Amino acid sequence: MADRSFLDWPFLDDSHRSLGMELDAWCAANLSDDHPHDIDAACRDLVAALGAAGWLRYCVPAAYGGVHEQLDIRSLALIRETLARYSGLADFAFAMQGLGSGTISLLGTEDQKRRYLPDVAAGRKIAAFALTEPESGSDVASMQTTARRTASGYVIDGAKTYISNGGIADYYVLFARTGEAPGAKGVSAFIVDADTAGLAVTERIEVIAPHPLATLTFTDMELPETALLGESGRGFAAAMATLDIFRTTVGAAALGFARRALDEATARVKVRKLGAGTLADNAITQSKLAEMVLDVDTSALLIYRAGWLRDVMGQRNTREAALAKLHATDSAQQVIDKAVQMFGGMGVTVGAPVEALYREVRALRIYEGASEVQKVVIARQHLAQSAN
Repeated sequence: MADRSFLDWPFLDDSHRSLGMELDAWCAANLSDDHPHDIDAACRDLVAALGAAGWLRYCVPAAYGGVHEQLDIRSLALIRETLARYSGLADFAFAMQGLGSGTISLLGTEDQKRRYLPDVAAGRKIAAFALTEPESGSDVASMQTTARRTASGYVIDGAKTYISNGGIADYYVLFARTGEAPGAKGVSAFIVDADTAGLAVTERIEVIAPHPLATLTFTDMELPETALLGESGRGFAAAMATLDIFRTTVGAAALGFARRALDEATARVKVRKLGAGTLADNAITQSKLAEMVLDVDTSALLIYRAGWLRDVMGQRNTREAALAKLHATDSAQQVIDKAVQMFGGMGVTVGAPVEALYREVRALRIYEGASEVQKVVIARQHLAQSAN
């Protein structure tokens, strides 16, 4: 069983400790390492199961079926960490319900919140977040999808790609250029139901850790005025506010993968024969295990500090969230690589847990702000603080 001593840290309270233990027991009883052939069906089933068990209630505010009055980053991080230890696909299903509804929770009208959030919490609606474009990834200011104002609302033209839950989502939170100002300041957010005329799923994308991923196109897609989410021209700020919350949880998912890799490697070296002893008796192995333990604990401290700063202190945590995501995702890659090495040939055999972890963790260093972007964020925050 993974180390749970971190639940006693002062960054967490009794509700988090109970959540961690209860979810761990649920995961052990309901999740497996099986690799489903039908990823779409598996994700739909996971969303329904997570909703029925009440875990998706942590993705929305209490007024709309949630647990906390406001989104609690520490709870979201703890859930993602725990799910990721058991199933990368389960973590994905949970994460997208949060990311795909987060902007509505933060900025939606009362009607928008009541129309979407209770169904997200119950697992009745599958959510998605459509920001990335074929020529615009981290550089949101280069966005080309446009939203042209009309007498009755907006007409959308353009494309989005690498959209998680693309093809199975019931709705998308879409970002498009409305042109109030150049660059990132002229972007707005919209809610788009999946059956809206003019929206098409034009490509399903296969990646090394399979999950629903697609390219979407919008051709003369008409939206009513009520589809606008938040203020016109403030879509970039809305996207960043949403990512500020969920970026910490990406690090938490990486931490879950790293904990699982450490557990698998520890169990392996204790029984793998090496000469008269086991691999665990080898000084080089012990050195690698020490490095893995250090990386896991450091990531956990950064992640739950970032959550605590926002949840308890009420402070914006852009710097701390960037630190948590950067370190946790980069170090998880190293922890898992060490685990694969300890398994030898078994470590690269399809179906082995560490082989699956090796594929699962790689994308986390790219999405919701690549590692290179996090370094820019951290440096800019540091320089701004040093000037005061």
